Amino acid sequence: MTEPQAPLVVRAATGADLPEIQAIYAHHVLHGTGSFELEPPDLAEITRRHADVRANGLPWLAAERDGRVLGYGYANLFRPRRAYRFLVEDSVYVAPDAIGQGVGHQLLARLVTECEAAGCRQMVAVIGDSANTASIALHARQGFRHSGVLAASGRKFDRWLDTVFMQRALGAGDSEPPAERTAAPG
Repeated sequence: MTEPQAPLVVRAATGADLPEIQAIYAHHVLHGTGSFELEPPDLAEITRRHADVRANGLPWLAAERDGRVLGYGYANLFRPRRAYRFLVEDSVYVAPDAIGQGVGHQLLARLVTECEAAGCRQMVAVIGDSANTASIALHARQGFRHSGVLAASGRKFDRWLDTVFMQRALGAGDSEPPAERTAAPG
């Protein structure tokens, strides 16, 4: 008889999680098309990115089981111009051996909840590769709708890749004026 699996805990990522996060992301950069980066960023760069997200008052989460980070996700401003301050872009990556265990689903659901609490009104997914059906399906299950495709917009592994845009409203969306987000840069 197999022992029951410990529960997955989704929580705020800490500096101690960043080496495992960097390793997960490095795997996807080197072996996948979900990220259009060609070289994995080092730990110092991941640490800088983590600090940037947190300085914007936005979530960076880790999904952990038995003390091991199995995935991570964060949301950051879509663009730096002030008019975009209510629009965030999500990023979710799962350790290769944890894919298909619901890690990405739990991370994205929590990102949506935390971004709504932060006063964000729209979330966009910028998905590398139109053949990335797992990410497209994950976002669709969380209420995202297709909002466009940039054909042949990236080149990786000696082939052209599309960029798929998906979007969902957060909270009241555009149905009423938002309260001002104070953490967004000027």
